[in-house]
Amino acid sequence: MGVAEPQSIVSLGATLGEGPVWVARDAALWFVDIKTHRIHRYDPVQDMARRWTAPGQVGWIVPTADGKFAVGLQSGVHRFDPDSSRFDLLHAPETHLPGNRQNDACVAPDGALWFGTMDDAEVDASGHFYRVDGGGCAESGLPPVSITNGPAFSPDGRILYHTDTLGKRIWRTDVEPDGSVGNTMLFARIEDDAGYPDGPTVDAEGCVWTGLFGGWAVRRYDPAGKLMREVRFPVANVTKIAFGGEDLRTAYATTARKGLDMTALTKQPLAGDLFTFDPGVAGLPGQIATI
Repeated sequence: MGVAEPQSIVSLGATLGEGPVWVARDAALWFVDIKTHRIHRYDPVQDMARRWTAPGQVGWIVPTADGKFAVGLQSGVHRFDPDSSRFDLLHAPETHLPGNRQNDACVAPDGALWFGTMDDAEVDASGHFYRVDGGGCAESGLPPVSITNGPAFSPDGRILYHTDTLGKRIWRTDVEPDGSVGNTMLFARIEDDAGYPDGPTVDAEGCVWTGLFGGWAVRRYDPAGKLMREVRFPVANVTKIAFGGEDLRTAYATTARKGLDMTALTKQPLAGDLFTFDPGVAGLPGQIATI
């Protein structure tokens, strides 16, 4: 049923690889390295990688309906044109929180962009989730935490999964048709010594995958929050997975070197690389942001 041992496919040594997203229109995987201000594109057919330098820490990237991308820089949400390498500011919701940066994002089935922020020092509970649509950028109403991750949506778009990384909890929240949030309940708690829940991703069966930073693995939980599977990695810091390929049955995983000393890096020469494995299940088709 799949889940072969993960293999490194792009040697990057990323400081903080994050936010992988499969973009069907160019059959490529896009992701970022937050701390080195890099945007990466990987074409698995040609086995070719490209990169761009962003004007600041870049937490995430998603495709937009105009054929370009939205990216989350520390200064706000920008439109990014890979052809010109130009970044244009769209929304700056946290000018009053200069110590915050953006960390993760997804596009809902209705085309709205959701993203989270965090305290760059990883101390204060100043991270919030936001929703962006044609009406602008608005705070979601979810409670603040130090490090947000996600969000991610159920296949029908009615459930929002969001992560309190330092609290080691993944939550599920009902989402109304107008994008407002409803009831919230605990979805999964990561036990001691298993690492910290990082980016969540939902597959075609409605199950939730999460990277485990410091946990040497990714996990798959069923829609009720029961642990179904764990895929072990040869590196400690696994940040997030994305489903890609023509049939969306290839899993790609970003990893990170952040927090590893020289002794750890000697034992983990593949830390920060892009990995792939067979998840044994298909992912959901990628959504295009209509902002």
